[in-house]
Amino acid sequence: MLDIRTIREREADVRRALDLRGVGVDLDAVLALDRDRRSGLAEVEQLKNQRNVISKEIGALKKAGQDTAARQAEVRAMGDRIAELDRIVREAEEKLNNALLFMPNLPHPAVPPGHDAAQNRVVRQHGTPRSFDFEPKPHWELGEKLGLFDLERGARMSGAGFPLFTGRGARLERGLIQFMLDLHTTQHGYREIAPPFLCNAASMTGTGQLPKLAEDMYHVASDDLYLIPTAEVPVTNFYREEIIRDPLPVKLTAYSACFRREAGAAGRDTRGLIRVHQFDKVELVKFVEPETSDAELETLLADAEDVLQRLGLVYRILELCAGDLSFASSHTYDIELWAPAQKAWLEVSSCSNFGDFQARRAGIRYRNKDGKAAFVHTLNGSGVALPRLVVALLENGQRADGSIVLPEALHPYLGGLTVLD
Repeated sequence: MLDIRTIREREADVRRALDLRGVGVDLDAVLALDRDRRSGLAEVEQLKNQRNVISKEIGALKKAGQDTAARQAEVRAMGDRIAELDRIVREAEEKLNNALLFMPNLPHPAVPPGHDAAQNRVVRQHGTPRSFDFEPKPHWELGEKLGLFDLERGARMSGAGFPLFTGRGARLERGLIQFMLDLHTTQHGYREIAPPFLCNAASMTGTGQLPKLAEDMYHVASDDLYLIPTAEVPVTNFYREEIIRDPLPVKLTAYSACFRREAGAAGRDTRGLIRVHQFDKVELVKFVEPETSDAELETLLADAEDVLQRLGLVYRILELCAGDLSFASSHTYDIELWAPAQKAWLEVSSCSNFGDFQARRAGIRYRNKDGKAAFVHTLNGSGVALPRLVVALLENGQRADGSIVLPEALHPYLGGLTVLD
């Protein structure tokens, strides 16, 4: 959530930032609600002061034996007006808060301009795509032949977009999760938590999924709970409505299943494991002091990259332009893996700095150097997401006979298995 004081005091800057994002926000209406709220509060304060003065006068008049009826009538009229103004202020605050909940975060000054993904900037590439002396097969052919997943049965159980991993495919999924959690906890300094996979509306609002993105969420109406789209939601809400007592930065990691409705339009991307409604992911979340958040984003990105480097995969880093940022993000890097059979780059991680946007919505604060409670900056990133990671491993590791060579880093997590055949 944006700070209304920032909007009020830096109106021109906010308008320019929203224009960069290409979003339509009626800032005039927001500012009008703020003026109504502040005007009502100022009048209430003035009336209360006047009422206190008159109340003292009434006391003095009573002691002097004089008639106080007229002055008491003034006090009652003031009380009625104060009650009316309280209602007006309350309604203005509700409308203002609701309007602010629908306003996206402002782009960081470092974010490149642009309206869509075509303007994202390639920062760097790690590795060179493998040259094949045969036509590489797509992962769905490889996986089905090797019995790693059964997409037909998964669709029969739940519908399209809900993959079913089987046998060594299920073990590969589990091994990758364990590998990433071990790496982040033992090498990168994160503390592991095992969060709920459903969250309430307050938690979803805190991280920015609600109310703006409600249509993309799976909602269990009978319990008013939401299936989480990412472990970012419960992990960020770990400190919701708290002042963090732990030394900053706090670094948390978690595995979760993730559930999203927006799995893409019909077409090639919906075949196999590339776009699904349910997937596994290891998430990284940081709570940091504001002045360190830019540097912390770079180390967060490095932690996610380390996963892919240890798996020997080719990837590239994109810096998202203003128009392609997510609703809550201020600055985002995407990591994309090369999938040779798709002849395409597939996103497996978004590493984002949210500034104090989520912290304001969720009420997450810390004690600054002056001992005052202030909003932290939150960051998160996928460290990393499956099953696109599986797509890249299968398509890059394949041999002409359809077998898959597995990265050495995974051998201990698969019982010494080195090849899927």
